[in-house]
Amino acid sequence: MRAAPPTGPSTDIRDLLLDAAGLSLDKLPMLHVIFDRMATLCAESLRQLASSQAYYSLSQVESGRIGDVLDSYEGMAIVGVFHSPEWDSHVIVGFDRDFVFSMVEVLFGADGSEPPVEEERSFSNIELRIAIALFEQVAKALQGSFALVSQVSFKFQRQETRMDFAVVGRRNNLAICAKFLLQALNRGGEMFVLIPQGALTPLRQQLASTTAGESSPRDPVWTKHIRGEVQRTEVRLRAVLEEREITLGDAAQLEVGQIMPLQATPRSRVKLESVEQPLFWCSLGQAEGSYVLRIEEAVDLDQEFIDDILPR
Repeated sequence: MRAAPPTGPSTDIRDLLLDAAGLSLDKLPMLHVIFDRMATLCAESLRQLASSQAYYSLSQVESGRIGDVLDSYEGMAIVGVFHSPEWDSHVIVGFDRDFVFSMVEVLFGADGSEPPVEEERSFSNIELRIAIALFEQVAKALQGSFALVSQVSFKFQRQETRMDFAVVGRRNNLAICAKFLLQALNRGGEMFVLIPQGALTPLRQQLASTTAGESSPRDPVWTKHIRGEVQRTEVRLRAVLEEREITLGDAAQLEVGQIMPLQATPRSRVKLESVEQPLFWCSLGQAEGSYVLRIEEAVDLDQEFIDDILPR
């Protein structure tokens, strides 16, 4: 006589193996860096399409089963299914109803004076088409964010409003779910990104490269932008031939046309500074009828401080 197999969910050997192979979010700090960057890129791409300000923020990153996550959005979201050839896996991006309705108002120039849509209805064709355009923007942001650890692309395959049709792989497969909040026109919504853990397992070492207390990797786009802005910034330089201290009484007796003799000579070094910050020691000369400065060495601030406090 053969005994009946156990019926408890925890006794399924496939589920036990999946649980054992799950990724620990605490050991993958780069995921939060990537999704934070994704929120920034999404906001930047939306700024080019809409005049109203819209803000994305990462609310949480959690682990769960694909079926359970999608079931929580049944009847209240649009999802896009993407394929990643480099990962040989699928990724799901979803917008809840509030996100879609808010985004329609933002893109069509609403000012937020009308009340938000609260009726339970199916999505219109316009809303579905706008969602497809937004999916493409999110895919580019996701690709740019994961460029920190992996060169990957995401190709849009289909759009679904039924969560049963959006399941990729087995429903009880583990996945990483990142949730984002949209704030615009005094309302907002939620966007989520669902990535199977099997796609991220090969990247375990790269995702664990940032430990607690370390700074986030530099964003090459922002680094290039900031460098360009800094290089175009205008600064005012001042050449100081000689400095002396006088009393307030002496300063009060100065008159227009008065000549003040200097102790400096043509061989005296000239201090080049900006915003009262010493930069370089220079020598004074002439070229083509103009005074010129030749930089000789950088100012040693530590030595200057010592010279000031020591008696002469």
